Amino acid sequence: MRVTIFDYGAGNLHSLAKALDTTDVSLAIETDPVRAVETDVLVLPGVGAFGAAAERLASGRGIMRDAIQRGLPTLGICLGMQLLFDASDEGAGEGLGVIAGRVTRLNAARVPQIGWNDVTPVAGDALFASAPLSMAYYANSFVCRPTDELAVAAWTTHEGDRFPAAVRAGNTVGLQFHPEKSSAAGVQLLHAFLKTGVTP
Repeated sequence: MRVTIFDYGAGNLHSLAKALDTTDVSLAIETDPVRAVETDVLVLPGVGAFGAAAERLASGRGIMRDAIQRGLPTLGICLGMQLLFDASDEGAGEGLGVIAGRVTRLNAARVPQIGWNDVTPVAGDALFASAPLSMAYYANSFVCRPTDELAVAAWTTHEGDRFPAAVRAGNTVGLQFHPEKSSAAGVQLLHAFLKTGVTP
C-alpha cells in the first residue's frame, strides 16, 4: 500500500511517519499537491497554520479535492482535518471544501488546548468500532464547525465548547487530535484506518 504524506513545509513529520510505517506500507513524503494524490492513501498532517498550508495547497487544490471526492482514502490530522473544510478564521486562503463548514477559534479561556481530552465516537462509525479510543492528545486553538453534523464521527468538549474530534466524508476521515501522540491506542487507530477505516 502506497501512503503519501503531503508536506506543507511547516514542521517535523517524523513521529507521524514512524507511526504509519509498517511492513505493508510504502511511505512517501511529497511537497507537490498534484503528485501527492498519486497514491493509495493520502495523509494531511497536523503541523502548521491554515493560511500557509492553504497557500502551499493552492496550485493543486482542485486536483486534490477531485481525487478525494472520487474516493481516494484520505486522513486529515489536526490542521489536515481543518484543511478539509471550506475556510478558516485562522488565516486567508481556501480549504479543500470536501466537508462543508468553517474553522473557528476555540470558545474558551485556555487557548490553545494542549494535552489529553476525551473522544466520544458517534455510534456506528466503522473506524472507531475497529479501534476504540476514548482519550487522545490535542494541540489546537481552532476547531471545525461542519454545516451538517452528520459529518461528525466523534465529539469532544473543551471548557464547554463542544466540537468534532473526528469527521468523515466517505473514504475521508479527519481527526482533530494527534493519533501519533496518543499512545498505543492512537497508533492502533492509524493502522485501523489503513486496513479497514477507508470504508464508511
